[in-house]
Amino acid sequence: MTLEETIMEYVVDEYLEDDDDDLDIDSPLISAGIVDSFSMVSLKAFLENKYEISIPDEKANPEAFDSVKKIAALVREFKPDI
Repeated sequence: MTLEETIMEYVVDEYLEDDDDDLDIDSPLISAGIVDSFSMVSLKAFLENKYEISIPDEKANPEAFDSVKKIAALVREFKPDI
Protein backbone atom coordinates (compact mmCIF):
# COMPACT_ATOMS: atom_id res chain seq x y z
CA MET A 1 0.00 0.00 0.00
CA THR A 2 1.39 3.43 -0.91
CA LEU A 3 1.68 6.29 1.55
CA GLU A 4 -1.20 8.07 -0.18
CA GLU A 5 -3.39 4.95 0.03
CA THR A 6 -2.62 4.56 3.73
CA ILE A 7 -3.53 8.18 4.45
CA MET A 8 -6.67 7.94 2.33
CA GLU A 9 -7.77 4.76 4.12
CA TYR A 10 -7.27 6.43 7.50
CA VAL A 11 -9.22 9.55 6.47
CA VAL A 12 -12.11 7.51 5.05
CA ASP A 13 -12.24 5.15 8.05
CA GLU A 14 -11.96 7.85 10.70
CA TYR A 15 -13.70 10.91 9.30
CA LEU A 16 -16.26 9.86 6.69
CA GLU A 17 -19.54 8.18 7.53
CA ASP A 18 -19.48 6.20 4.30
CA ASP A 19 -17.04 5.71 1.46
CA ASP A 20 -16.96 8.80 -0.70
CA ASP A 21 -16.23 7.81 -4.29
CA ASP A 22 -15.45 11.44 -5.13
CA LEU A 23 -12.58 11.69 -2.65
CA ASP A 24 -9.13 11.53 -4.21
CA ILE A 25 -5.62 12.57 -3.18
CA ASP A 26 -6.22 16.18 -4.28
CA SER A 27 -9.62 16.59 -2.60
CA PRO A 28 -9.70 19.36 0.00
CA LEU A 29 -9.99 17.90 3.48
CA ILE A 30 -9.93 20.89 5.81
CA SER A 31 -11.58 23.47 3.57
CA ALA A 32 -14.32 20.91 2.75
CA GLY A 33 -14.92 20.23 6.45
CA ILE A 34 -13.83 16.57 6.35
CA VAL A 35 -10.94 17.19 8.73
CA ASP A 36 -11.20 19.75 11.54
CA SER A 37 -8.56 20.92 14.01
CA PHE A 38 -9.24 18.04 16.45
CA SER A 39 -9.08 15.51 13.59
CA MET A 40 -5.85 17.08 12.37
CA VAL A 41 -4.24 16.38 15.77
CA SER A 42 -5.30 12.71 15.68
CA LEU A 43 -4.16 12.36 12.05
CA LYS A 44 -0.78 13.88 12.95
CA ALA A 45 -0.44 11.42 15.86
CA PHE A 46 -1.37 8.50 13.57
CA LEU A 47 1.29 9.53 11.02
CA GLU A 48 3.97 10.05 13.67
CA ASN A 49 3.30 6.64 15.22
CA LYS A 50 2.94 4.74 11.95
CA TYR A 51 6.04 6.19 10.29
CA GLU A 52 8.13 6.81 13.43
CA ILE A 53 8.59 10.51 12.69
CA SER A 54 8.04 13.74 14.57
CA ILE A 55 6.20 16.49 12.73
CA PRO A 56 6.84 19.91 14.31
CA ASP A 57 3.67 21.78 15.25
CA GLU A 58 4.57 24.68 12.98
CA LYS A 59 4.62 22.28 10.00
CA ALA A 60 1.30 20.67 10.98
CA ASN A 61 -0.89 23.49 9.76
CA PRO A 62 -4.23 23.51 7.92
CA GLU A 63 -2.58 24.15 4.56
CA ALA A 64 -0.28 21.12 4.95
CA PHE A 65 -3.22 18.90 5.93
CA ASP A 66 -5.71 20.05 3.29
CA SER A 67 -5.28 17.07 0.96
CA VAL A 68 -3.91 13.55 1.03
CA LYS A 69 -1.27 14.63 -1.50
CA LYS A 70 -0.09 17.50 0.75
CA ILE A 71 -0.08 15.26 3.84
CA ALA A 72 2.03 12.67 1.99
CA ALA A 73 4.48 15.40 0.94
CA LEU A 74 4.75 16.50 4.57
CA VAL A 75 5.44 12.95 5.75
CA ARG A 76 8.11 12.55 3.06
CA GLU A 77 9.89 15.65 4.38
CA PHE A 78 10.63 13.66 7.52
CA LYS A 79 10.86 10.17 6.01
CA PRO A 80 12.00 10.57 2.38
CA ASP A 81 12.36 6.84 1.73
CA ILE A 82 8.61 6.20 1.82
